Amino acid sequence: MRLTFDIISWGAWSPLYQQALDWRHWQAPTGVQLPPALTPKLQQVSPNQRRRLSPLTKILLAAAFQAQPPSQCRSIFASQHGEINRTMSLLNDITHKNSLSPTSFSQSVHNTASGIFSILTHNQAASTAIAAGSSSLSQAFIEAYGLLHENAEPILLVYGDEPVPAIFKEFNCQPEWPIAMAFVLTKQSSNTRVAKLTVDTVNSQKTDTTLHYGQMLQALACRSPLAGIIANQHWSINCD
Repeated sequence: MRLTFDIISWGAWSPLYQQALDWRHWQAPTGVQLPPALTPKLQQVSPNQRRRLSPLTKILLAAAFQAQPPSQCRSIFASQHGEINRTMSLLNDITHKNSLSPTSFSQSVHNTASGIFSILTHNQAASTAIAAGSSSLSQAFIEAYGLLHENAEPILLVYGDEPVPAIFKEFNCQPEWPIAMAFVLTKQSSNTRVAKLTVDTVNSQKTDTTLHYGQMLQALACRSPLAGIIANQHWSINCD
């Protein structure tokens, strides 16, 4: 199955590349330890609300705000691990018989960022939360394709993850985390598009280059073509 989209706008956040144009200078991960406490400032959010948000929710919101989706835009929020750090903190509190934070408990679900985004932007359009392991990003695009087939109005897709708790480190290898990216997508050809994205879910070849997320974002920032494999699927970007 081949999925094609026009990317109308986009945004992305990581500790080293915090705005879309910063990704022009992306370099392959070198194993350098990043400051774990660094999060977006989110000036669109009041300090009282901001202090209650988890780091993951903050980076997802930062990317979504950068993409500047239309008002009342449908949305998809995807993450492999979601609010696992907040959940582990709650489990540790239970183990140590500490009182649970109502805010932490209410925001430990996988659709936390989706709900917070809809509240902050007064967006009453439909939203979907996706968790599909290492295929979470590609499954989010499949979901977007289906929704755009039903309704051609643009849709916001947001993906992000952060480092997992230490107890899970041996089972995980994601050198580019924390990272969040957001895309406003349509299936219809648009004169205002940033790029055309094609995701081929069946025709990946073992000889194709495996892509970092950063390479994809760098291609968008530089408006340069790119092709390769993400999650066993062939992705290509055309910035004509």
